[in-house]
Amino acid sequence: MISVNEALDHLFSLSQTLPTETVPLLQAYDRVLRADCVSTRNQPPFPASAMDGYAVVSAETGDTLTVIGESAAGHAFGGSVASGQAVRIFTGAPVPEGATRIVIQEDVDRNGDQITIKPDADTKSYIRPAGNDFAEGFALKAPMRITPNDLALMASMNCPEVTVSKRPKVALISTGDELVMPGETPGPDQIIASNTFGLHAMLSKAGADVRLLPIARDTINSLQTVLGFVEDADLVITIGGASVGDHDLVAQAAEGLGLERSFYKVAMRPGKPLMAGRLNNAMMVGLPGNPVSAMVCGRIFVVPLLHAMMGLPAAPVERQKGLLLNDIGQNGPREHYMRAHLTAEGLDVADRQDSALLSVLSASNALAVRAPHDPARKAGDVIEFITI
Repeated sequence: MISVNEALDHLFSLSQTLPTETVPLLQAYDRVLRADCVSTRNQPPFPASAMDGYAVVSAETGDTLTVIGESAAGHAFGGSVASGQAVRIFTGAPVPEGATRIVIQEDVDRNGDQITIKPDADTKSYIRPAGNDFAEGFALKAPMRITPNDLALMASMNCPEVTVSKRPKVALISTGDELVMPGETPGPDQIIASNTFGLHAMLSKAGADVRLLPIARDTINSLQTVLGFVEDADLVITIGGASVGDHDLVAQAAEGLGLERSFYKVAMRPGKPLMAGRLNNAMMVGLPGNPVSAMVCGRIFVVPLLHAMMGLPAAPVERQKGLLLNDIGQNGPREHYMRAHLTAEGLDVADRQDSALLSVLSASNALAVRAPHDPARKAGDVIEFITI
């Protein structure tokens, strides 16, 4: 068996960075930026007023000034302002040439075209310099995942489209004679296929274009038939059949189609039976069939793999540290990812950790990470965890 980190290194070495495409901003949310987005303008492009008020030149408390015009957003005052004059101005509007400050409207008394600056008037300038937010040539650096805030910034930078990674095409295959789809009536020795639905959501959220293929039965012919449907997939994921039992035929079937296997078995709980390799032009990952094992391996291995394929740094899932809220016993020889519920107070590790218990996984939002042979821990200890 290899360690989790060694398995990740193998996966990253097998992966290939996907090509790029150019998309309009409205299609760029949550995509991975692959070329710097560079501003073609200053923001603001002119000195702008930060408040509603009057643009003036070095006016003092008690001065009376003559209002000679108005500057509004999209409608600048065409002239300049001189000493003894003022221009009515609104937030975001261009500041007239010659003005040195904005006297906010609450700090003046107006009578016709005359204003008088009140005692104790605010003396701040309230002028935003040209380029105060960013200047021409300012760049958002690739690679990065694009957030809603980034999209607003890109639009203001006058970037109508951006270069992003193509979405990884993932073919997702459940295997096993015991499986039927939700809504079907299972036989007395069958169960409902569940892993593919959780993984479909997880991998879609990570940025992949995921296709759910038919269930492959426990025969070489059925497995090879379904594997033949992967078409142009960048990543093929099978669930189940990657162990060492008489009916675990995934590797045998895939090798008959050209699989070059990289590794098998990882020293972790849950999820020991994990297989990876290259199947012609695609990567292939065989996940364990146990429901929780498949979901945990998806989080620990497949999500970072997808990130690397999209051009993000090849790195494990980020670990955080928190206070343990309950006692837990000594860990065994494999790295253990224990379902837990994270609250403001800390991490409550579930009592039941059987890898078949999806109800426990559903009630969890974190995985407490235990190193091999980690000693028993007490409430109040600091422990590493991963959010899910």
